[in-house]
Amino acid sequence: MPTVTDRTPLLEHGNGAQPPKPFFARLVDSFAAEGQPSFLQSYKYFFFGSYLNILLVFIPLSFISHFLNWDAALRFSFSFIAIMPLAALLGTATEQLSLELGQTLSGLLNASFGNAVEIIVGVAALLQGEMRIVQTSLLGSILSNILLVLGCSFLAGGLKFQESNFQVTAAQASSSLMTLACITLVIPAAYHSAKSHSGGLGDGPSTNQTIITAIGQHIELGLDTLDENSIQGLKIISRGTAILLLIVYIAYLYFQLKSHAYLFIAAETGEEEEAETPQMSPWAAGSALLVVTLFTSFCADYLVASIEETAERYHIPKPFIGLILLPIVANAAEHVTSVWMAMKNKMELTIGICVGSSIQIAAFVVPLLVIVGWITHHDLTLFFADFETIVLFVSVLLVNFLIQDGKSNYMEGLMLVTLYLVIALAFWVS
Repeated sequence: MPTVTDRTPLLEHGNGAQPPKPFFARLVDSFAAEGQPSFLQSYKYFFFGSYLNILLVFIPLSFISHFLNWDAALRFSFSFIAIMPLAALLGTATEQLSLELGQTLSGLLNASFGNAVEIIVGVAALLQGEMRIVQTSLLGSILSNILLVLGCSFLAGGLKFQESNFQVTAAQASSSLMTLACITLVIPAAYHSAKSHSGGLGDGPSTNQTIITAIGQHIELGLDTLDENSIQGLKIISRGTAILLLIVYIAYLYFQLKSHAYLFIAAETGEEEEAETPQMSPWAAGSALLVVTLFTSFCADYLVASIEETAERYHIPKPFIGLILLPIVANAAEHVTSVWMAMKNKMELTIGICVGSSIQIAAFVVPLLVIVGWITHHDLTLFFADFETIVLFVSVLLVNFLIQDGKSNYMEGLMLVTLYLVIALAFWVS
């Protein structure tokens, strides 16, 4: 038996105890739950998991070309290419989060982060008095999501699976809310048309000039055929509708995430599916999603800043840029993620991304910007041009017809993409 001295440790094997870890290492370990990848392992997978990430070198090129004011074509190209790997990284982070948070919450999260660019650009354009840009870019984002992104998702999923299924009740609830948001844009257009043909011109040209001067715009809002009382009525309709839409959107979030969350969960299938092993911890995936979204917003802003000069130089119609080109870039994250999930037969997440993102723009972002404009004395209304309103209405109508049976195939995707190409052609010559 060993002799006990004053240097004998009180605890057994005390002399063999490991020295405490540094503070930073202990902090990192605190974020990784037992059995989950560490921060280092998570980010190694995040940045080196795809050859597409080689294009991340275009991010610093986008920043440099912007601050050094290089040629517009270079600034446009660098920013456009930089957004591609960023969109793929957003899809990676969202998929890793979906393994822990579930498809419903993950789809809502992806839609929220994907629309952050639209909110930032919309508020900036609103405060600068560019009302027409706000309207066309938001409308284009809705059309891009429900036609191009959803169509490509159905097409990609249909080429891999003969038929994909999703919850009918949840899809109908989402499409019905999308229809409601679409109708709220039709009503102001109908009001404008009725007042324009009722002889209420008043002192038309001078009134219109006063409005344009007061708002600080140099573009046509389509209000030149209305008198002052009719314009005030249009503002009241728009602001009241915006408040009601925000209330309905909050109720929809409660419906989707709480009271009827089971409707948005993927149905059980008879086949045994291999459980995917998370390659990233939730903390790492969440922080990566924030960082990538930040860089995406900067690159998107630089792209927008260079696109007007590029359009003038290469003679690209501005309506085509506002409603077709810009939304494709802004929705790159949703596009990649939605197609990715469709090819894995995760249609609930695909519907949540495409239709959910469109609902968020139509029932949250647009009303929010109307309220912000009201507060900041920038009179943004829900009146869109008649041609654009009709295009939105027929697009929502087609989507409702295609998703009401709870099934999708490649033919339905082809129909949606075809309608989007027809609309793109129409705006190219408009």
